[in-house]
Amino acid sequence: MDKNIYESPLNSRYASKEMKEIFSPNKKFKTWRKLWITLAKVEKELGLDITDEQIKELEAFADNINYDVAIEREKITRHDVMAHIYAYGVQCPNAKPIIHLGATSCYVGDNTDIIIMKDALELVKGKILVTISNLSKFALQYKDLPTLGFTHFQAAQLTTVGKRACLWIQDLMIDLEQIDFCLNNLKLLGSKGTTGTQASFMELFNNDNEKVKKLDSLIAEKLGFKGVFSVSGQTYSRKLDSIVINILSGIAQSATKFSNDMRLLQHLKEMEEPFEKGQVGSSAMAYKRNPMRSERIAGLARYIMVDALNPAITTSTQWFERTLDDSSNKRISMPEAFLATDAILNIYINISENLVVYPKVIEKHIMEELPFMATENIMMDAVKKGGDRQELHEKIREHSMEASKIVKVEGGKNDLIERIVNDKSFNLTMEDITKILEPKNFIGRAPMQVLDYINEEVMPILEQNKNKFAKGSELTV
Repeated sequence: MDKNIYESPLNSRYASKEMKEIFSPNKKFKTWRKLWITLAKVEKELGLDITDEQIKELEAFADNINYDVAIEREKITRHDVMAHIYAYGVQCPNAKPIIHLGATSCYVGDNTDIIIMKDALELVKGKILVTISNLSKFALQYKDLPTLGFTHFQAAQLTTVGKRACLWIQDLMIDLEQIDFCLNNLKLLGSKGTTGTQASFMELFNNDNEKVKKLDSLIAEKLGFKGVFSVSGQTYSRKLDSIVINILSGIAQSATKFSNDMRLLQHLKEMEEPFEKGQVGSSAMAYKRNPMRSERIAGLARYIMVDALNPAITTSTQWFERTLDDSSNKRISMPEAFLATDAILNIYINISENLVVYPKVIEKHIMEELPFMATENIMMDAVKKGGDRQELHEKIREHSMEASKIVKVEGGKNDLIERIVNDKSFNLTMEDITKILEPKNFIGRAPMQVLDYINEEVMPILEQNKNKFAKGSELTV
């Protein structure tokens, strides 16, 4: 690496080798050649004068790209597609006349973009599946462990650690559903010509409408797509880019929710992201264990959510059948959105398979708040023993205010239970109240909700996609 030249951190620090390869020049230009070969094969199949020898020549150099020739030619033409057509023709002199026959630049450019987005979405899907699987194991492991639930980051009723994890899973399940919908409905541009009318192909096929229609469908079929956009300008509708990047933005939103919860839980010392033996939390404060992984998720996710504006603006400002202000923008905005999403999921996988839980701290926090939450139950038991409900309600209110004052003003221990035990109006012993204060009495259906959700909704999806899990997700920095 040349240390005098800027390198995107998405490339040098964050994204995986697999995602970087999907957006590499080699993948792009090999796909161009694959598309040229496919076009030639289909045109031959439909009756154009193209020989088997010409196609074999194209196939012989499909993966052997003479980049030096293409680079020099682009300096002259200022047109990357024309430069690569020329370079391919240098290697394939017999096939040179039929390379790119009838097509415009968007035939290779746009179809390649769609093929690359499909591959990238499938990699993202694989990593989401791994993350959901990790969190599902965690949720089942901790489905019964009571913890403070928070609304407004104020202690509310209890939930369980596993139930909270199901909220993180559910967000990712929604993202997964969006990815599947997009992948199942993804179409190629096909071969539409300069303004989308297929006029050049009509000329090639002597105005045979059915053959030109068949050209489109066969190209899609040979490249593994269900079909093509029925109508287009020179390009596919840039709404597709906006749809795809909004899916990535959704993943970023889900990951940020998780990362924010983790940062708050790490502050409470109830849970932690993994912290490696040699890891340094702070250059100045050696004792610190900063939630740097979760913070990185939040930072990268913010970039993706803002980046989603790019294709939204691009698609809304395209003029008629095409303008070229989309190209320079999408060369940056689309790959970087995928690289950043990939980086986020690498981190999410790393955290989710190594989550640390501190049950004793969780229990301590519960017992600091539970006396206030249990006052209704305590009052009902006291009524059963002959107490007056209205009188007891007022006494609990007074005792709660005093106990709260001791906690907040004096920094003391919550002594509400002792106050109630010492108040003869309640006629309750410490043993009576201890039974009431069992945390599991306050978690409702949380454990059953975890079991129902994981077994009925999550596991069938994981089983259905068991061969699509991403393999090996390395956290680089």
